[in-house]
Amino acid sequence: MTAQPKRPARERPNFQNLGRAIRFLGHYRNITLAAYAALFLSTGAQLLVPQLLQNILDAVTRGMMAQQLSQAPADVQAKMLTQAGMTSAELDQILSNPLAPLYWAIALILALALVRGFFAFAQSYMSEKAGQSVAFDFRNDLFAKIQRLSFSYHDRNRTGQLMIRATDDVEKVRIFIGQGLLLAMQAVVLLTGALLMLLLTNLQLTLVVLPILPIALVMFMLFGAITQPLFIKVQQKLSALNTILQENLAGIKVIKAFATEPKEQQRFDAAAVVLMKQQIQVARIFSFLFPVIFLIANLGQAAVLYFGGVQIIESTLTIGEWQKFSLYLVFVFFPLGQLGFIISQMSQASASANRIFEILDAHNEVTDKPDAIALPPIQGEVVFDNVVFRYFGSTEPVLNGVSFHATPGETVAILGATGSGKSSVINLIPRFYDVTSGRILIDGYDVRDVTIESLRRQIGIVLQETNLFTGTIRDNIAFGRPDATDEEVIAAAKAAAAHDFVTSFPDGYATSVGERGATLSGGQKQRIAIARALLLNPRILILDDSTSAVDVQTEVLIQHALDALMKGRTSFVIAQRISTVLNADKIIVLEKGRIVAEGRHTELIESSPIYAEIYRSQLVEDPTTEIADKELELTL
Repeated sequence: MTAQPKRPARERPNFQNLGRAIRFLGHYRNITLAAYAALFLSTGAQLLVPQLLQNILDAVTRGMMAQQLSQAPADVQAKMLTQAGMTSAELDQILSNPLAPLYWAIALILALALVRGFFAFAQSYMSEKAGQSVAFDFRNDLFAKIQRLSFSYHDRNRTGQLMIRATDDVEKVRIFIGQGLLLAMQAVVLLTGALLMLLLTNLQLTLVVLPILPIALVMFMLFGAITQPLFIKVQQKLSALNTILQENLAGIKVIKAFATEPKEQQRFDAAAVVLMKQQIQVARIFSFLFPVIFLIANLGQAAVLYFGGVQIIESTLTIGEWQKFSLYLVFVFFPLGQLGFIISQMSQASASANRIFEILDAHNEVTDKPDAIALPPIQGEVVFDNVVFRYFGSTEPVLNGVSFHATPGETVAILGATGSGKSSVINLIPRFYDVTSGRILIDGYDVRDVTIESLRRQIGIVLQETNLFTGTIRDNIAFGRPDATDEEVIAAAKAAAAHDFVTSFPDGYATSVGERGATLSGGQKQRIAIARALLLNPRILILDDSTSAVDVQTEVLIQHALDALMKGRTSFVIAQRISTVLNADKIIVLEKGRIVAEGRHTELIESSPIYAEIYRSQLVEDPTTEIADKELELTL
């Protein structure tokens, strides 16, 4: 017989992280206590209403009886008074002012309505304030954690997934903490109070209702256990949909350029269908739950109606007591009906809390040591000592036994084919990643022994992919130094050959760059990024193919500025053009993660076949460079 494939085990519900989320209310203890105090007072006022309603009905009944007794003959009246348990004095008092008990009861009902309304408002407002405050903490904690997590974490997790956890998942937890948790407490208080009043009103009728309650509670627990894993899947499908949306918005130009809109629409439709099916599956379960709740409630009401009717016929239950019992019975079944809604919120919130704490509990591979010191002002000496580096989850090293020494003020060009490890070298210097083995020293300090902030503050970086932020050109240049003066910003822009094109805009440095620099050309964005790095006046400068997005003439402008600015700084340059490496003090050639050649251009062109091949195939001087140089000389 063919073995049947094993079905995947059902994911067990876990409400532990929801409990952790609820404990965030401890940060807002006074607001929370005020909300729950208002809840108890509001619910207490609600529980008093049926008793007052009984008083009204009993007063009306006694008034009718008093009117009938007053019209009866004297001999019959005495006998009827005895049967009714009423004295002649009580009869005279009722007849003198039959509406007095009615007025008092109505006045008390109105007073309780005002009390309940006031405290219900306070309860709702305070609970919402507490929920919003907890959501505020979660959003800030998530943002701070995502900012601190190392590059390896972001390599493994997509942006859309992180966004949905910081928005939709936080909102679901907020709704439960601000509304669902309070409704749950209100349901418990109302249910407990109503059951107590039922027991005091009529023990026999209460015993008829009690067997129904455990059945309802067991059903709610069962539904909660089933739906919580389903809500986790809903959030996962929503993350997948959000990821597609985020990628398409970020890459809309590429999509339009390749006319792949229909294909992307199909991708989005497929993800939306999967999400819809998952949500319908959850809805189907809850569509079954609520009719079952009403069925149980109706069965209980039918039983109470029968046994209560028998007691009324036998004169062991008054109309007022019956009405009071019926209202308290509603107060029992109403919280049970609420529990279905509460369990829905709780299951969603629990699934979202698990996803939130996955980020908050995530291990950060690159952190400060407990005894890390602040890196003092550096000269710029950089040493790679037998460095081995593997990306997270990879068995093959990207760098293997890399060792070199860069003296202060030296310009080091790093060359190699795609995948040779160039970017890994420059990513290790500011500790975007940590070495697997070996060490990296800056002025004799192991980079793992100093604080990350003090290290990166002294390193200027221009990455291959230019990222600008929504705001003005000045804001982006001064991104690393918001307190920089206008003169310093302009000086950095001039050094990066950006000043001329910036001043050509009507608003100059106040020009908005748009989302991710959409209003600027690739070369303009690149020069602003260079100015941003130069404003820090770093002792170590990292340029990752920083002139790849500019034309030849602009490259020459930038290169001449960089040549002057690199003096006195230790500079690491990754480039695809010969103009950026010809004057380097040291050229390091990488192949498959190992250094295969090291020296100056004149030495390597003679001694290294690999460098010579790179020179001939990738770094051959563009003839327009000479023209651009001549034009620049004439301009200067």
